[in-house]
Amino acid sequence: MSDDYLVRIGRLIRDARQHRGWTQAQLAEALGTSQSAVNRIERGNQNLSLEMIARIGEALDSEIVSLGYAGPMHLRVVGGRRLSGAIDVKTSKNACVALLCGSLLNKGRTVLRRVARIEEVYRLLEVLTSIGVRTRWINDGVDLEIVPPADLDLEAIDAAAARRTRSIIMFLGPLLHRTERFRLPYAGGCDLGTRTVEPHMIALRRFGLDVTATEGHYHAVVDRSVSPGRPIVLTERGDTVTENALLAAARHDGVTIIRNASSNYMVQDLCFFLEALGVEVEGIGTTTLTVHGVPDIDVDVDYSPSEDPVEAMSLLAAAVVTESELTVRRVPIEFLEIELAVLEEMGLDHDRSPEYVADNGRTRLVDLTVRPSKLEAPIDKIHPMPFPGLNIDNVPFFAAIAAAAQGKTLIHDWVYDNRAIYLTDLNRLGGRLQLLDPHRVLVEGPTRWRAAEMMCPPALRPAVVVLLAMMAAEGTSVLRNVYVINRGYEDLAERLNSVGAQIETFRNI
Repeated sequence: MSDDYLVRIGRLIRDARQHRGWTQAQLAEALGTSQSAVNRIERGNQNLSLEMIARIGEALDSEIVSLGYAGPMHLRVVGGRRLSGAIDVKTSKNACVALLCGSLLNKGRTVLRRVARIEEVYRLLEVLTSIGVRTRWINDGVDLEIVPPADLDLEAIDAAAARRTRSIIMFLGPLLHRTERFRLPYAGGCDLGTRTVEPHMIALRRFGLDVTATEGHYHAVVDRSVSPGRPIVLTERGDTVTENALLAAARHDGVTIIRNASSNYMVQDLCFFLEALGVEVEGIGTTTLTVHGVPDIDVDVDYSPSEDPVEAMSLLAAAVVTESELTVRRVPIEFLEIELAVLEEMGLDHDRSPEYVADNGRTRLVDLTVRPSKLEAPIDKIHPMPFPGLNIDNVPFFAAIAAAAQGKTLIHDWVYDNRAIYLTDLNRLGGRLQLLDPHRVLVEGPTRWRAAEMMCPPALRPAVVVLLAMMAAEGTSVLRNVYVINRGYEDLAERLNSVGAQIETFRNI
């Protein structure tokens, strides 16, 4: 490996480490080496094997270099361009991963329509394939067919793929019906600080699932004699916690009541899917769900997940920060009404079409047209709440929107420990964001964006926010190592280019 390549790889490793918030000593500990060795690696003074590069990438959850092509993907953004025309919202990433986990309940053939072709989905498909599930893209790669085997080979699970997605935690609910003993790798995904899985365990213990964590795995044992004799009260109104409880209840022989349940969009889509499997679910859209379980599910099912409200918010934010007139089609309005109410108070000029129904026959959609607007900072702080409040994943987009508004906006991202910190990356593009504590950021606008070259934040939504700011900045910006964006968005750069952006994907190693 040439000295030039070593220096370039060393810089990528250094940037990935810093964005994870690690010191050289912490990375050295994870690798089982010395801090001086890490220092030599980052300065390009240490020969590296492919095995070591892979180990570093796994430790940092960052695609430093990938085999089979010339390295991690970057984006080159020519900013200052106005968007125009219309763009469709893709199906929900979070619904699709829940439905992939839900397919394990079914002994029959599951077809999911217009599945988001994103890295998060690919990782779960790799896991499913490794345990014997047959998956294939059909209808010119638009839809996904899933056929499980009679017996899952859980010993063969692809641990590397599993560790790159937090969604693997939702295998617990369906698997407790398939076998009495199994193990799963620890969940991974975005770097958003410490997120306990204890609420999952509290809910699933009521179905006889006992989990111990050792050596990078969850070790699960199921006691079939245990049954939830009274309502399950979730200690956290989380989306994946609710989904795991639903997946466990779906094949429980009896009626399960789940209280303090999330009623968010992906939970509703999972409920609609369970109904297609023959499971009756009462209270969809509320915080109390009553599930009439079916012990054996063997049906051929065809289901269309609805559109993604967070992607819709991303596209609306793109129009706002670039001062563009843009029509965003197929917006699931029920899950964006609070966000739009806040934007209206800030002065957003927009209109919406009459409502129509999504392909799942249940979710309400509209087409939204956004026009250039003179925005004012909101009087109240921006903060998330469980649905029907402002969506947790939409909070970061208000950092870019607030930077385009006149005045100061307080953003309180109380759910995650680290995400607010990543929003301050906008300062490298000309933003004026002051981090008050790990959860609160004060944003002052309006902003004169400027081009920059920087590493992609390791969290999905802040990474997209940085991309949107680059689109608004005059000049050419570079966003390096955008794997995290590909985890949650399908062909985002190409689709933004279709409405006037100028974003080039490239690799340089």
